[in-house]
Amino acid sequence: MRIVVTGATGNIGSAVCRRLVEDDTHQVVGLARRVPEAGSTGVTWRSVDVTGPDAERALADAFAGADAVVHLVWGFQPSHRPERLEEVGVGGTRRVLRAVAAAGVPHLVHLSSVGAYAPQHDDRRVTEDHPATGVPTSVYSRHKAAAERLLDEHEAAGLGTVVTRMRPGIVVQRSAASALLRYGLPGWLPSSLLGHLPVLPLDRDLAIPVVHADDVADAVARAVERTAGGPFNLAAEPPLTAADIARAFGARLLPVPSGALRAAVSASWHARVQPLDPGWIDLAFAVPLLDCGRARTELGWVPRTSATDAFGEVVAAMVEGASGPTASLRRRTPVGALADALRSGPVSRREVP
Repeated sequence: MRIVVTGATGNIGSAVCRRLVEDDTHQVVGLARRVPEAGSTGVTWRSVDVTGPDAERALADAFAGADAVVHLVWGFQPSHRPERLEEVGVGGTRRVLRAVAAAGVPHLVHLSSVGAYAPQHDDRRVTEDHPATGVPTSVYSRHKAAAERLLDEHEAAGLGTVVTRMRPGIVVQRSAASALLRYGLPGWLPSSLLGHLPVLPLDRDLAIPVVHADDVADAVARAVERTAGGPFNLAAEPPLTAADIARAFGARLLPVPSGALRAAVSASWHARVQPLDPGWIDLAFAVPLLDCGRARTELGWVPRTSATDAFGEVVAAMVEGASGPTASLRRRTPVGALADALRSGPVSRREVP
């Protein structure tokens, strides 16, 4: 199969490419703004910017002859420029859909998120028919829900494309440690400090779905190989709790109401002290826990890594300053963050890194 992966150098994209090239019958084409140096990865790389002036033409050209397109492009920064994030996530998805139609691609796998779901304020597991209308106060969630509406329109047009929507929980892996820290920690703070936290302030009621990137990649590959359409929840067991998070950092849990936590994050974000916008706190306490029965039944998918082990892996990697081989997953250091800020401005305002 010829499979084209957009956003192929990121957290999930790197894992998807690793999984797909395990089957040497697949021809894997990776698209990214900044392609890695040539190497024996089994991936053919092409530089494409989904927000560029000729994006639709470039995408359609890359998609020509593809059996499937796996669309993974999304932006998390600059958090103070939501219009730019919308252009990348929602606008990028719109251009990908137009290019899929122009190239006659028979199967599209779109990486949605648990964040696309409407708020759920209890521990009941939701199936894929839970409303994908988003959390209104979260930019990320609103944009994920908007992208899903574009998929609805594409399907309603009757263009013959099988559309698959993957809705994973928080996706982590060791090589994404630096990238994840870059989204949520001030650049001037060394990551090694995370290994010396005496206490961690969190609302003890927090519980979120988490899944390892390799397990998400396995679900994507299974969906592509089966041409399985529709939405799929993806999460490992058990749901990650505030106590689990504190334990992973070797810290004592300091119970703090979610409202107080949000106020602190909001104040520090507005003051440009840290890059995490307060909508992420709203999202963390609104996302539902996931029933993944459909993925088990239709894809034969069973996650190999538990949520607690996956989170423990990425926290240890954060403390070590681990990184990946691509520009998106590059090593994070205070010196590097300072250089980036001097060259391109603060991460909260600059172009998507």
